[in-house]
Amino acid sequence: MFFVIVLGVILLLLGFFLNISILWTLGAVLTVVGVVFAVAGASGRAIGGRKHWF
Repeated sequence: MFFVIVLGVILLLLGFFLNISILWTLGAVLTVVGVVFAVAGASGRAIGGRKHWF
């Protein structure tokens, strides 16, 4: 899931510097989803039937 977090941050930065709101929105969504999955996966809970998301 760290790939999703990194991709989200890159899209956030591109959206900010290029002033493209859709990139800003997608980056925010990907970052939040990546962090939620990383935290849930680290706590040992199965997500979507999988124990690990890497």
